Amino acid sequence: MLATQIRQKDSVFYFVAYPAEALLRKVRFISRYYMEGETIEAEEAKADDEIAKFISGIERHDKAFQRQLSKRKVAQIENFYETAEKQPPIPGSVLLFTAERLRFTPLGENKTAGIITEPDQKFLVIDGQHRLAALHFYQQKHPAEAANIHVPCMIFDSRSDDFATEMFVIINSTPTRINKSHLVDLYERVSWAAPDRKLAARVVSMLYDEGDSPLRYRINRLGGRSKQAKWILQAELFNEVHREVRPKGRAAVPEGSAGVAEARRKYEVIRDFLKAAEKAWGQAWGSATSMVTRAVTIKAMIRVAFDLAREDGIPVEGRVQRWHQRLKPWADMRPAFKADGFYERFAAKGEVERVEKVRKELSKAAGIQPARP
Repeated sequence: MLATQIRQKDSVFYFVAYPAEALLRKVRFISRYYMEGETIEAEEAKADDEIAKFISGIERHDKAFQRQLSKRKVAQIENFYETAEKQPPIPGSVLLFTAERLRFTPLGENKTAGIITEPDQKFLVIDGQHRLAALHFYQQKHPAEAANIHVPCMIFDSRSDDFATEMFVIINSTPTRINKSHLVDLYERVSWAAPDRKLAARVVSMLYDEGDSPLRYRINRLGGRSKQAKWILQAELFNEVHREVRPKGRAAVPEGSAGVAEARRKYEVIRDFLKAAEKAWGQAWGSATSMVTRAVTIKAMIRVAFDLAREDGIPVEGRVQRWHQRLKPWADMRPAFKADGFYERFAAKGEVERVEKVRKELSKAAGIQPARP
């Protein structure tokens, strides 16, 4: 399949003109559970209502995040496909996601154009589910016309399901579409979320709301009203906290009041560590010319924070002062964290590798033993 490889910062994705018939065979439609004790139910299908019958058969999945398909919206789009003549019926890109890594083979000297493999599993639709559902019905009625339609698609591969969820929230976080502007809501406010995800969500919420948090109002919640400069996306912060609290082996994640207490303990570790780090970094903390309070470094510091807490978390009293002493060598690292040339000094294939590089350098300078992955 011919594709264009697109690079934006550390992200790589692909643009494909997908033949309609082939695309419809490779996508799946889902809806999501989203309210405590409530579910989004498919409409009851009448025998002669093919759209409702299709919607009622949409896959149910306890990790799904899409909204239920609107029967009326699908019908309107299908009608547009039938009446559009000079206008392109699908001018905007459909966003697709697969956790599989797709193989891209460049053609000739142009490294951005090449052949991409299809995934073994079906694509998840991040954006464009209604358009594809309408295309399904249009193809049933007008197979010859549909055969001449190529759908513009952006394909994101080899990422976690959380990436697809975050993309959906970013795309749909406007008042006219959905009012769930915070990724954390997908975990803290739904009945199906696993205890470890709820725990991580509580910690992130505290980091945003608590008056003594060094990250208060510095977290980009995709809809927050604070005008302060944001340092890190809520989804990125959630992923780092979840990395720490997710079950290891047979370890159980506390729920109920025990989960709230554990969230408080994890929050206090991050809070105390960042307070100590702020003292250690000095003038670089919050500086626009420094990478110290950019997402890549904050994520690395959170990993170091949990490593240090395992080594020297008790007693809690005087912890900020103790940890400040451990982190004092970071002051000498300020030149390495200047924004100018940072990505060359910490060269990496992507953000994941770069965060781990930064973490290792910070840990080494402070004499902190990183935990094994």
